[in-house]
Amino acid sequence: MSGPAADLDSRIRAEVDRSREEVTETRRELHKHPELSLQERATAELAARRSTELGFTVRSGIGGTGVVADLDSGKPGPTLMLRADMDALPIVERGDGRVVTSAVDGVMHACGHDGHVAMALGAASALVALRDSWAGRVRLCFQPAEETASGAMPMIEEGAAEGVDRVLGIHLWAPLQTGRVAVKSGVIFGSADSFSVTIQGRGGHGGMPHTAIDPVVVTAQVILAIQAIISRETSPFSPAVITIGRVTAGTAFNVIADSAELLGTTRAIDATERERLLTRVAEIATAVASGYGAEATFWRGSGCPPVVSDPATADLVRRAAEATVGEDHVDIAVPLTVGDDVACFLERAPGCYFLVGAGHPERGPVPPHHSAYFDIDEAALPVGVETLVRASLDVLR
Repeated sequence: MSGPAADLDSRIRAEVDRSREEVTETRRELHKHPELSLQERATAELAARRSTELGFTVRSGIGGTGVVADLDSGKPGPTLMLRADMDALPIVERGDGRVVTSAVDGVMHACGHDGHVAMALGAASALVALRDSWAGRVRLCFQPAEETASGAMPMIEEGAAEGVDRVLGIHLWAPLQTGRVAVKSGVIFGSADSFSVTIQGRGGHGGMPHTAIDPVVVTAQVILAIQAIISRETSPFSPAVITIGRVTAGTAFNVIADSAELLGTTRAIDATERERLLTRVAEIATAVASGYGAEATFWRGSGCPPVVSDPATADLVRRAAEATVGEDHVDIAVPLTVGDDVACFLERAPGCYFLVGAGHPERGPVPPHHSAYFDIDEAALPVGVETLVRASLDVLR
């Protein structure tokens, strides 16, 4: 490679290297001060302040705590959104040997969103420096409440996606080794929906269960029955998951409660399966409860459709990743039954959501996402920044 292309390549690498320390420090600052979904005020303020310093026109408070920042090249071209989620999880951080630990009791970044914000700002900084190399507009979207799948739609309803022609999103992924990038056209993440079921029984004495209708026993039967939706009603070639994450009931060991509540989530790769799973959970819970003389009330919570990458955009991201880490370090992502409401933006404009390896198996077993022991290898951050920058320049050329 020689001439202008080689010159641009060297400028990209120089800008990524220049931002490396700041990106790392930003990630550490955010990791130390995590904020739960819809409470990301300090995180949003940091994103807004840094974006303003880079010359972006900033709008805050979009859909709650969301931030949208625009930069116009002054030349006609498409509008590209770089989306980063901001929220943390209600988990007590554990583990030794970390470079930074949460200072907020019971809250931690256990999914890499601190790194997502840092990488988006790092990419923005590089694109500002390379402004003579692209045309159109860059829109940074710092989104709240991804973990509850309730942040994207409020931002969209307040205009965050208006005029956007292409979307790029990035996810640090610990199961993938640092130095690798995974890209896929089509579905990469499944749908994600939350639900609750309240079982209304009849309370009574723990020693006289025949005078009561025990909602705890009914709840146990409901949990077992709905697992058959996956094992006996769902094709093994259409991955899907039903998980019950919380069950609450009762006040004492010798008291049969009046009611019980279970909270769960459904995940599906196929959009049609998404609706079927929720319908069947409601039907089975109602039927099982009725069989025991109890009543079940089903409530559907927040959710999002599958995350679908546009083939053309996925192809340019793949090329950007190959230029960053080498062709032999770029994988075809396997669809996963996790969810992400970046899907809502990707329904409104073509784009690509891709994975950047952040695991360090040489240090021992890599804890999973949403684990109290989760951590990322910070060497992944410049890989994400460079891939984002190269893909952005391809879109905006």
